[in-house]
Parts: sequence; C-alpha cells; structure tokens
Amino acid sequence: MPEPLVLNPADTVAILTEKGIAPAGHKIARTAIAPGAAVIKYGQVIGYATEGIAAGAHVHSHNCAFGEHGRDYRPGAGLAAAQAALERCRGPALNFDGYRRAGGQVGTRNFVALVATVNCSATVIRRAAEELRIEGALAPFPHVDGVVAFAHGTGCGMADSGPGWTALQRVLTGHAGHPNVGAALFVGLGCEVMQIARMKRELGQAARFHGLTIQENGGTRATIDAIKARVRALLPQVNDIRRAPAPAAKLKIGLQCGGSDGFSGITANPALGVACDMLAAQGASVVLSETPEIYGAERLLLDRAASPAIAERLLERLRWWEDYAARNGASLDNNPSPGNKAGGLTTILEKSLGAVAKAGATPLNAVLDYAEPITAPGLNFMDTPGYDPVSATGQIAGGAQLIVFTTGRGSAFGSKPAPTIKLATNDALFAAMPDDMDLNCGDILSRGVPLETKAREIVDLILATASGRATRSENLGLGDHEFVPWQIGAVV
Repeated sequence: MPEPLVLNPADTVAILTEKGIAPAGHKIARTAIAPGAAVIKYGQVIGYATEGIAAGAHVHSHNCAFGEHGRDYRPGAGLAAAQAALERCRGPALNFDGYRRAGGQVGTRNFVALVATVNCSATVIRRAAEELRIEGALAPFPHVDGVVAFAHGTGCGMADSGPGWTALQRVLTGHAGHPNVGAALFVGLGCEVMQIARMKRELGQAARFHGLTIQENGGTRATIDAIKARVRALLPQVNDIRRAPAPAAKLKIGLQCGGSDGFSGITANPALGVACDMLAAQGASVVLSETPEIYGAERLLLDRAASPAIAERLLERLRWWEDYAARNGASLDNNPSPGNKAGGLTTILEKSLGAVAKAGATPLNAVLDYAEPITAPGLNFMDTPGYDPVSATGQIAGGAQLIVFTTGRGSAFGSKPAPTIKLATNDALFAAMPDDMDLNCGDILSRGVPLETKAREIVDLILATASGRATRSENLGLGDHEFVPWQIGAVV
C-alpha cells in the first residue's frame, strides 16, 4: 500500500496549487481508495469512490459521488459529553448594551417597520420609506436606525389555513413584534387572504402594531401619504428609548453559511461553533437552520438531543425533506451549488458536516418550525430551506436579533432588522471583499490561530455589534430586499 501523503496544514494550499494537484480548498487522498470504497473526511463518510483513487490524487466530483449515509442513530448517546462541553464554557457574565422592550425582550437595533401583508401593498410601503428618506424625516431622531419596508411576493392566492398561512403569519408578526423594532405599521390592500383584522384578532394584545389598507385609504398615493404621516407621528416615541446594559442571555443568534467552500468546515464554521458554546453557557440562544444542509450529518445533532421527542422531531423534518425533494424530481444532493463545488465541496454529505460545525458541541434543546418563536436557551434548530434569504427571514421572525454568516466564496447578504456579521473562511476572500467581510477566520489555517482564540474574537464582535457597532452589510445598506418568506403549499 502506498505511504500516506503528509503535508503541513499551513503549507497545503500553496503546495497543491503550485504543483497543479488541486485548487485551493479541494481534497487530496491521503491513502489509495479502491473503487466503491467510502471517502472519509472529518471521520465521516462524505461519498464513495467511482474509480480507483491514488494516494495524493485530487478527490472531487470526477471520482467521488454521493451515496447512502449511516443511519445508525443513537439519540442522546452523546448528551453527557454535550452537557460537559457546556459546563467547560462557563465563565464570567457577559453583557451588551441594548434596547429593553416590554415583555423582557432586548433589541440590538431600533427600527420602524412597514410590513406588507400582501404583494399588492409592496410598492406603497417601499415608496413611503424611500420618500421619508429623501425628505430627511429621520434627521431629528438619531436613536432611530431607520424605516424599513418588509415587502414580499405572497399573501394572497393561498390557503387561508395550514402550514403556508401559519408560516407567513409568523413571519409578518415576528418582524412587526421583533425586539429590534420600536414600532410597526401593517399595510394591506384590503381584500387579500392575509387579513390584518384576523391577525389582530388571533394575536390579541400581544402584537404592537398599527394597520391600514389601500382600499380604505383611497388608493396608492393617498396610502403612501397616510403611511408617512403615521411614521412621522411614531418617530418621537421610538427615538425616546436609550441603550442600557443587558445580559448576553437575552441574545438570540441565527447561524448561517452561504457560498461555502472547502475551508468552511475547518476554519470559520468550527470557530463559530466554539463561540456558540461560549454564548450557550451564558444562557443565550443560538439557532442552526437550513435543514437540507444538515442532511448526512444529522447524527451529530441527534446524539446530543436533550430528549427523545426533540430527536424524533428532527428526524420527522428530515423525512419530510426527503419526500419533498423526491416529489419534485430532485435529490438533496442537488444542494451543493456550482460555487460550492468550485470551492472544493463535492457532496451534500461533506457540505453538511461542515455546516453542522457552526452548532458547536452543546446539547440540542429545541427543534422549531419555520419562523416559530425562539424560547429555549442554548442550541436550537429551526426547520428552513437552505436558501439563505428564506432561512434568515425565518430566524429573524423567530426573534434572532443578530445573524452570523460564514462564507468562503463570498456573499453580499445583509438583513434587517437584525444585522448580519459575515465571517470569511479564508485569507484570499477577506482580502478580495474587504467591504463585505467583518472578520477573517482564514488565519486559523494560514497562521495557526487557535479555534478558541478566534471564537473569543467572534464573541467580542457579536457583543459589540449587539451594542450598536455597524456591520459591513449595514454600512453598505443591505437588508431591504433580503426579506423572503418561505412559500409553503400551493399558489392558487
């Protein structure tokens, strides 16, 4: 048998690219792999060799393919180790300066939200927000972060009950009642399925929002003027609130990855995972999502499920996704995008193992439906698609006040009312997109920075951002068009 190929990790990228063996972020075989044999990475199966692979050869789509992954689930088998990991992260109390809201929530930003109940009212809320900006309406109110328009493409032509209606209602009311929102105004057409009156009736006094419709206000121009008048009346009271110290336990943080590459699972994602463990030990909630992107790595979550019911809930969602993909003539292995593959990720099994690293090592305390309110401390999982705007929209609707987003190929994503922090997985990306990246994690590989050291940098950045420090995506004005509710069910 050939001797294993051994490379110094800090020099691997340069050696492979210089010799033309593999592009940066791609895999090489440490030993020979027989045809049909499992290809192992992170100690787990990521695919199967479609031909013989020599030691030192490039391993990718040309010689490695998706296949069945292990399903020898043992829910809770690793729970004691997960609890021990949580205890190891206990430390002095951490705090941030946030906006305290009624009911105990704490915001990291202070927005006025205009929320369309239906696509028919999308234009009026966008026009009103833009006119207020041009007119300088916010200039006298320095403690208001902006007026944001949450417009979308649904709200009618749908069932008036069931999972699609419930998900959209959660998204709309979750954004209106979000801790980062000081006041909200719902705007509808008047005859749509997603009725303002019904939402108010079903939510009782829990929602803090005002509402109006285009039909009742005399048309488009009159409604734009009415929205602007309402906002101008609300601005003084929204501006009156000030930041005050709050414990890190009040934070709910959505975890995202997009434009992932071969470095994601060895730099930014595991560093974010350690940071999440530190925050979970403070009582904060961290929310992993993107169900198609944990496929093949679900055992790593099931092993530390806090109860059999939580484990079964996660398995039920995975079965739903397998059926959903099959019904639509797709495979969950279709998930790795062309960019993911160009960056070195070969199968969904490999991508998922890297993605799950964002979740750290502590117990899984809850499995949530899309946009369901986040209430459990520690690690949560929310069922969402892998498409970043849809997934993050659900996390924010659930109450996430911040999104932390790892990327290896590069991302121009941003979000409102919860700001997005972007972590680069490699030095080249951080140098190429400095206006988009908030923190470089590539030095974990290039300079040997320990994961724990980088994790503390991430925690510090999260607390600073929660206290008002602007992210790169905020400086670029991103977030108005990344509000994309998941459309579940038939459009009729």
